[in-house]
Amino acid sequence: MNMEEKVDISKLFLKVMEGRASNLNEYDVTILMKLANRLKKWKESEGIQNSAMRIAILGSYSIQHFAGVLDVFLQGSGIETCIYEGEYDGINMDVLDEHSKLYQFKPEIVILMTHSPDIHYFPELLSSEEQINDALQHQMAYYRNLWAHIGKMSDCQIMQTNFVVPMHRALGNMEAGYSFSQSNYIRLLNLELAKERPKYVTIIDVDYLASAVGKKRWFDYSAYFLTKSGFHVDFLGDVAFLFLSEILAIKGRIRKCLVLDLDNTLWGGVVGDDGYDKIQIDPHNAVGESYRYFQQYVKNLRDRGVILAVCSKNEEETAKQPFEKNPDMILKLSDFASFMANWNDKASNIREIAKELNIGIDSLVFVDDNPAERELVKQFLPDVLVVDLPEDPAEYADALEAAAPFEWVELTKEDLNRADSYQADRERAKLSESFVDYGDYLQSLQMEGTADIVGESQTERFVQLINKSNQFNLRTKRYTDAQIEEMQKDGNVRMIYVNLKDRFTNYGIISCIILRKTDGQCFIDTWLMSCRVLKRGVEDFAFRKVIEEARNMGCERIIGEYIPTKKNGMVKDFYSDLGFRLLGEPIEKDMMESRLYEYPVQKDYKKRIYITGGV
Repeated sequence: MNMEEKVDISKLFLKVMEGRASNLNEYDVTILMKLANRLKKWKESEGIQNSAMRIAILGSYSIQHFAGVLDVFLQGSGIETCIYEGEYDGINMDVLDEHSKLYQFKPEIVILMTHSPDIHYFPELLSSEEQINDALQHQMAYYRNLWAHIGKMSDCQIMQTNFVVPMHRALGNMEAGYSFSQSNYIRLLNLELAKERPKYVTIIDVDYLASAVGKKRWFDYSAYFLTKSGFHVDFLGDVAFLFLSEILAIKGRIRKCLVLDLDNTLWGGVVGDDGYDKIQIDPHNAVGESYRYFQQYVKNLRDRGVILAVCSKNEEETAKQPFEKNPDMILKLSDFASFMANWNDKASNIREIAKELNIGIDSLVFVDDNPAERELVKQFLPDVLVVDLPEDPAEYADALEAAAPFEWVELTKEDLNRADSYQADRERAKLSESFVDYGDYLQSLQMEGTADIVGESQTERFVQLINKSNQFNLRTKRYTDAQIEEMQKDGNVRMIYVNLKDRFTNYGIISCIILRKTDGQCFIDTWLMSCRVLKRGVEDFAFRKVIEEARNMGCERIIGEYIPTKKNGMVKDFYSDLGFRLLGEPIEKDMMESRLYEYPVQKDYKKRIYITGGV
């Protein structure tokens, strides 16, 4: 097999995904299994790249078919992998023996596929709450021990399935009424896993998936007794998709903006023809209630930090009227960070939305009831995720839910404030138009900032930014929670966070810097910043802290490196603009030309800064 065969596998995978979108979100498992076999043969023939992501899959049941299908999903998404498959029911053998092949493999991700037969501590019938809790803690002690062992591999993330509540109930309906019942105990155990997991552990919610598809379809007892399959083979694709979404998030490939059409998407009818008061959004009829339900779903996404934007072929004034004048609307004009209503083609408008919000095209998800508009965006903007909507608006939320476009690794306070802060950006932009002098404008923002060493309360957001920032990112290095925790213990490492607020909004942490002392030099391992605060002087404010810490570490020079990617061209002159001197010729690194720069530590940085606060 050759490279053409590999490309062919990726193309066939895309067809599988297209088929899923048009076939009630069901995968063609037969094709997936064939692709898995072809990919395995291709790897055996061509070998695996050293840069491939190392993933270990361990299970209490047979995981071979799942491993193959997951590999297809990752390959189809452009992620090269090297996969370690544990033996059947071999979690303890691999994890608890630190001389096992698992530790020699040095995985970046360990996947733990568990199921209810793994639970060895169940409360007896009529147990007290104290006895139930004792059983829980005994069971959790086992998983805490597993997590601790795997956590010793400092650059390793864990993805563990929760437990699917079994279909068969010894107590019948009484299961629901007693906390000691098997069903409720497993639910409690799932909650305990969520509460006690370290930051380097992600819980994969297969219990939700099993409930969504139906327990009678999920469980295949004949296959389990015969081949030890943990679930019906028909759902291999669905489970692989759950893991794919989380792995993409770890790799920084997340989406954060939902772009919505209006007519027959957020309401029934055409506002330009029907008028704002005659569109179908009435909660007292089925069609109107369907659209309101979808609006509420979208509103919930906005409340968790997803940015909302409008892309509609309409007169802007007419398009805004339902939000301003129709009392049945759940979404309001203030919920949207960008509002594009005109007669331009939607691909062009979506580009403008990305430009206005200062985010990458690949951060966008597009929802439109019109198949022709969806196809146009697919053709001209392939990096935008286009969700195919069914004809029935009652199923719109199902379609968006199934696409799972907004899977993030963690949820932070900054996420919850994001939508409001984008609204504030619009007010800020209006303010800037009233100033002739840009310095006067910056002064009017009344910016306050902090640049300081990362502590426990900043770690979660620090890791999140490192793993999702692509444009203003000098080296684009990703680090796990465990790796960041190790760096915090290293006396030769300084991790700096920068937060910012102004008269309109509190951005929270918007920049991350990691410094390493090496041979008397201060090397800038990581420097990234949210694009939302560009041209505000944040980098100048932060650089003063970099100089201070370099001096504290006793360094003579600060060394910066720029490694170009497809997305970070905006910072190619960053170090030169700060006053660094280019060192020698570019160095080839990972097929890119890296550039090194130096700055003498004793040189003061005198550029005017409009941000007040401590460094």
